[in-house]
Amino acid sequence: MHITFNIPSQLPDAIQCSQDEFTRQAKMAMACKLYEIGKISSGMAAQIVGIERVAFLLQLSQYGVPMIDLNHDEILADIDHA
Repeated sequence: MHITFNIPSQLPDAIQCSQDEFTRQAKMAMACKLYEIGKISSGMAAQIVGIERVAFLLQLSQYGVPMIDLNHDEILADIDHA
């Protein structure tokens, strides 16, 4: 499936990157957000971007997305079951 949308032609220049780099960053931003809100798995997100799952997870911090987002009770439960 392909998604096409219009952006201002000067946008890649405005953020100081090439059109290819802008495309890569846009895919990564979309994949990160969908992963962050729980709509897709890290594996599916990595597939969208075209990279390995571990590489995707390691890049999440660049987009302000935690790799693991557990609340206090979930952390305590994980510790208890370790």
